[in-house]
Amino acid sequence: DNSSTAEMPTEEELQRKMDEITAEQEALQKVQRVQSWVDKSKDDEWTASVVTLTPEEKAEADARSVYVGNVDYSCTAVELESHFHGCGSVTRVTIQCDKFTRHPKGFAYVEFSDTDGRNNAIAMNDSLLKGRQIKVIEKRTNRPGISTTNRGGRGGRGRGGGVTKYVNAGGRGMRVMRGMRGR
Repeated sequence: DNSSTAEMPTEEELQRKMDEITAEQEALQKVQRVQSWVDKSKDDEWTASVVTLTPEEKAEADARSVYVGNVDYSCTAVELESHFHGCGSVTRVTIQCDKFTRHPKGFAYVEFSDTDGRNNAIAMNDSLLKGRQIKVIEKRTNRPGISTTNRGGRGGRGRGGGVTKYVNAGGRGMRVMRGMRGR
């Protein structure tokens, strides 16, 4: 039985190992905080450069870009660039991230130096990237004031949140009653 106790670490050894693990975790968290700050500053620089583009320049860049959907969350911009490298000269790769959690949303945009690169990339629709079948389509140009959500325009309804009720008006069909919630 002495051989079984010889294999068991002492309390001091366990404590030393726990201290090493804790120090390693703290160092890793520090590196992650710095990386997050670097990524955010890069995003801010990129956003600033996009804002300076005229609408015509944005439309021209969009005409050379593709939307890439179903991208693996662990995929990097370098991996995307190398996947599309054979299509043409890649100018920019943008992986969309959630602005609060900073986690990737699962899609990206790849901009090429010319439309031939974009057309070649579209031909790579349904190809595999990191084991996932990606969707590659041409990037659409956002136009101000055009929404796909069908939520209507901005504006208020007076005080509070209005409620629309459809009421049977006794033989006259359905009538719309607009009122205030809880009043």
